[in-house]
Order: sequence, then structure tokens, then C-alpha cells
Amino acid sequence: MITHIVFFKLKERSEAVVSETVNVLRNMEGKIPQLRYIEVGVDVLHTERSYDIALITKFDTLDDLQAYQVHPVHQEVIRHMNNVRESSVAVDYES
Repeated sequence: MITHIVFFKLKERSEAVVSETVNVLRNMEGKIPQLRYIEVGVDVLHTERSYDIALITKFDTLDDLQAYQVHPVHQEVIRHMNNVRESSVAVDYES
């Protein structure tokens, strides 16, 4: 199993932008065959080191993760995130 975790820091942290972005991310559920699990969380502490949104996804194999990366639904998400994110960091690991 491959776990792909991404933390996003948004340019604008308004409730409207956070809510729209969470919806864009959650919209992938059930639309990408290789995506076995998705969880989207919003930061509640809002400290200086906090990121705004966490995305946790799981895949059976690295090939499935790569297929997800180029899937048209995920490409739409990338376009949205490129517009709203200030920065992001990711970790991918096998369990």
C-alpha cells in the first residue's frame, strides 16, 4: 500500500476559499479508479507553522499513484491548487 500525504498552505485562508478547496479535493472520491482511500482535513490550530489543508490518499501500488497523478480529474485539482496554494509539501511511503 502506498500512502500519499500532501499539506497545502493557501494564499488566502478565508472560509470560502478553504471550503471550496476542500470540496475540490473531496470531489476526487469515486472518480479515480486507482484511488483507494481519501481523507481531507482542515487545520484547527492556525499556528505559524500550520498548513491549512491535509490530503491523505492511498493506492495499491506506485504505478497506481502514478496513474492518479495524470488522471484528468486529478489534473483539474492540480489546476485549482496552482491558483490557490502558496506552498505544499508531500510525503509518499509504503506500508
